[in-house]
Amino acid sequence: MERTTTFAGDPNIGVFARVAGDIAVIPPDAPEEFRAAVREGLGAELVVTTIQGSSIVGSLVAGNSRGLVVSGLATDAELAVLEKHRKVMLLSDTMNAAGNVIMVNDTFAVVHPDLPEKIAEEIGAFLGVEVIPLTFGGVRTVGMAGVATNKGVIIHPRATAQEIARLEEIAKIPVGTGTINMGSGLVGTGLLVNDTGYMAGNATSGFELGRVEDVFGFLE
Repeated sequence: MERTTTFAGDPNIGVFARVAGDIAVIPPDAPEEFRAAVREGLGAELVVTTIQGSSIVGSLVAGNSRGLVVSGLATDAELAVLEKHRKVMLLSDTMNAAGNVIMVNDTFAVVHPDLPEKIAEEIGAFLGVEVIPLTFGGVRTVGMAGVATNKGVIIHPRATAQEIARLEEIAKIPVGTGTINMGSGLVGTGLLVNDTGYMAGNATSGFELGRVEDVFGFLE
């Protein structure tokens, strides 16, 4: 099957959607072609809503099979949609773009190093995960510089040996580096992946797709 798609012509599909286990949160203006690609590629149920009135859902939501962490500026109507599928925690700190500052699966979360420790602890308790502050290649917006499932983690290619070692220590699953959309190290901006499958931005090369498949264990 085709493993690449766009969001209305934009290959940065991770900015517009967020996958959390068996659900994918997407905005109402998501084209039908994109919706079909996510359903087929990830086997995910689509949860359709804006966040704080915006379509950049991927930047504003993070989560796992237990819950979603969402920008504190989300409206009551938006939260009502999400709460049909997951419990929801609001990130009301000034650093509220949850999708940008949190990378999480069902066992661990990596957070922006400037996120207050108390909030990081609250996120860990809410999602039932161990939490560490970290950067990937010096990039602090870890939710855009990395993607994690329960089977693997792919992060920015400039990640240092120390960053990778620290991540491996907490993740206890394969950790690899890679790019998306013809060389972008911000893999979270162009990759949607869960334990079932993945979709990447359509500018992603065959080599980059092979790397994704290798890290997440999708190779035959």
